[in-house]
Amino acid sequence: MDYLRLLPSVDALSVRVSVDIAPDLPAVLVTEIARRSIDAARSAALEGKQVDPVAIARREARRFSRGRLRRAINATGVLLHTNLGRAVLHREAAADAGRASLGYSNLEFDLAEGRRGSRGTYLSRLFSHLTGAEAAMVVNNNAAALFLVLHTLAQGASVPVSRGELIEIGGSYRLPDLMAASGARLLEVGTTNRTRIRDYESGLRADSRMLLKVHPSNYRVVGFSEETRLRELVELGRRRDVPVVYDVGSGLLDADVPWVRGPPPSWIGDEPGVRQVLAAGADLVTFSGDKLFGGCQAGVIAGRSDLVSRLKSSPVARAVRVDGPTIAALARTAEMYASGRAIEIPFWHMVTRPVEELSERLEAIAARSGLPPVLRMSEAMVGAGSVPGMTVPSPVLAIERRGEDLWPRLLEAEPAVVARRSAGDLLVDVRAVGEDEDGTLSGVLRAACRS
Repeated sequence: MDYLRLLPSVDALSVRVSVDIAPDLPAVLVTEIARRSIDAARSAALEGKQVDPVAIARREARRFSRGRLRRAINATGVLLHTNLGRAVLHREAAADAGRASLGYSNLEFDLAEGRRGSRGTYLSRLFSHLTGAEAAMVVNNNAAALFLVLHTLAQGASVPVSRGELIEIGGSYRLPDLMAASGARLLEVGTTNRTRIRDYESGLRADSRMLLKVHPSNYRVVGFSEETRLRELVELGRRRDVPVVYDVGSGLLDADVPWVRGPPPSWIGDEPGVRQVLAAGADLVTFSGDKLFGGCQAGVIAGRSDLVSRLKSSPVARAVRVDGPTIAALARTAEMYASGRAIEIPFWHMVTRPVEELSERLEAIAARSGLPPVLRMSEAMVGAGSVPGMTVPSPVLAIERRGEDLWPRLLEAEPAVVARRSAGDLLVDVRAVGEDEDGTLSGVLRAACRS
């Protein structure tokens, strides 16, 4: 019990944490860390153990500090890494978002008429032009886009969906749960591996208000499988007077990928393009504003003007609307497509980097880091639930037999470096690393390998 009397006060430990351990943390967090550390030491003392509250506070402060949003170098070879922030914005898009954050703007003000205006009008027109749709609108992510569509057009009604398209995506997004929350009633049709048009036709009820097709974003059904073609669904929708909605998810604007030289890249696979989906007759399409589109997190809805007008009038639309910086960044990204500059968007620049260029960069990084230039041919992934199973050839720098000890050191670095571990080796892939980050990456690797 003498040990209990030696425990510092909350104020005393708070001062030590704020001065010696974590001077950058807010005072409220410092006080919380001190209080919890002393409580933990007191509980241990009552069990006959001696625990240093300062050591506990050090660990707690480190945990809090590491939880801050901070810069990281993505050397994993996963280009749209969900855990690392997915699509990287173009500098111009980021600058526009910054300017929108630092001052006032005409977010909902019509400068031409001098009165209140509509949010995102210019951006909506851009997306109408890019997709060939009559109208478009933007919300805060693609899940919100689909929720808004279901809630507005099919609340209280049945919606046939193929069993092979009842998707679940990382982060606990499950289509059946989203539909239930929207008030729409899921009506499963077909089987996991085969769904024909007659399954949809027999699944339509008198109260059905929509036909929904969902592109599987993170898996593929192969082998003895069959899915209903979009044109068949469109014909059925016309006959039964119900709109066809296609959630394409990933945001590939055009399956022909005209901004990349030559034919569409093989890794695109059968990923649906928004323009092609609308041209085939879909009444509405929903997709992400990041992922393959290459902008910031957002959800885009494009299609028939009468349906988009209903969506904009829904009270849910206000709950899922986007802010000014998002509109600014997404508008700049959309303008890059409209002006023929899409290849400059970071994702498209990364995914089209030549293998030879990447190999040269890795050799230079190895030399600056004092590492043997052990290069292997590997594969990069698009990631973020896009083009599942498809990869892009990408070389890696292999630091042999150092995977387990280098991994935590790289995470501790500033900036943190996230690489890959494989069979005890550490693999560094620079396809998602900017050329201007090579020097920083070299310095982090050199320090980690010498420590």
